[in-house]
Amino acid sequence: MPLRRVNGTLQIDDIPIPKIVEFVGTPVYAYSWQTLEERYHWFESCFSGIPHRTHYAVKANSNLAILRRLAELGAGFDIVSGGELERVLRSGAPPAHVVYSGVGKSTEELSFALKTGIGCINVESTSEFDRVSQLGKTLNIRPNIAFRVNPEIDADTNPYLATALSNSKFGLSEKEVLETACRSKSSPHINVIGVACHLGSQISSVNPYGTAIADLLKLVDQLQEIGMDLHYINVGGGFGISYDLEKELQIAELASVLSKQLANRSQVLCLEPGRFLIGPAGTLISRVEYLKVNDQNTRPNFAVVDAAMNDLIRPALYKARHDIEIVLDSNAPCKKWNIVGPVCESADFLGLDRLLSISEGDLIAIKDVGAYGFVQSSNYNSRTRVAEVLVDGSKMNLIRERETMDDQLRRERFA
Repeated sequence: MPLRRVNGTLQIDDIPIPKIVEFVGTPVYAYSWQTLEERYHWFESCFSGIPHRTHYAVKANSNLAILRRLAELGAGFDIVSGGELERVLRSGAPPAHVVYSGVGKSTEELSFALKTGIGCINVESTSEFDRVSQLGKTLNIRPNIAFRVNPEIDADTNPYLATALSNSKFGLSEKEVLETACRSKSSPHINVIGVACHLGSQISSVNPYGTAIADLLKLVDQLQEIGMDLHYINVGGGFGISYDLEKELQIAELASVLSKQLANRSQVLCLEPGRFLIGPAGTLISRVEYLKVNDQNTRPNFAVVDAAMNDLIRPALYKARHDIEIVLDSNAPCKKWNIVGPVCESADFLGLDRLLSISEGDLIAIKDVGAYGFVQSSNYNSRTRVAEVLVDGSKMNLIRERETMDDQLRRERFA
């Protein structure tokens, strides 16, 4: 874990959090490279007995410094937009190691991807198949594609995080895959190399993946019967972590289940971890601005901090619970607090009913925010986006400067 308390002070790796605050102020996202690297190597070791490729899900955290370091470790990348592809390319990663998912890829995005020599496009509709085929003809490029199938599996996660239900916008039905595959055989502008699925996010049980891989293998057999030679089976990502009381997905158990089902198969397994790798590595550091103590027991106490829902929207959007700790040991009375921000919304909270000993001016650490933290931040209420710091043992590097109002206003014009 990146956070530990030494002599009453919380620190990330070997750096006390107050030193990070002295370096760049608050609020700030700080990431432990040691934690991310350890989790990446652990993930790879679990699947070492299976021919596989690991594609980091860029949407979880797309900072260039993090992408570059992951590329240096040998990771590939899973993207869902042309912007994410641009980030991956600028990080120095080879485009051949990139898989492109997403239901709404524009003509411009697809053209950009094809021209770069992207590794694979996960096709999610018959219309997208037609568009990719036409672009391949126009550009005289034969792109690699995989059919993303919707297996209609309930992975028992937050409805906003489920992507494989019957009412989901993602992927093709098995019938559509088979019909489109037959059409692809007559197209010289498409190279079908695999099948893919994605069950959702923050999944804690191995069972849905076992069901999904079994369904994908049946589909592979059907496709091979009509003459298709497939090289990859992509089971996506969504591997859950423990934020509070959640159970972290057991990666070693998942590897065991998948390896048994893939025995005697020639296809390479593709995996797309994002949150699992980067989530526990991130901490949002904030300062308490005001305490609003209510004398009536029926009313909550409020700790107003300088971070807000525009910096971390997960509690408001997903009802997510992140553990919150005081950075410096305190002798203040221990009370239940609602940790709230300055944004003018009742949904602007980072944690509710937290038992903490805090005073005005104290620093707090909001844990496990490495994934879907900064990437979902915004300028709501004309707030500037926060800085990002990468901690590596006893070193820290500013990997994103704090935004200024000039940054916000630069592209606006009076009419």
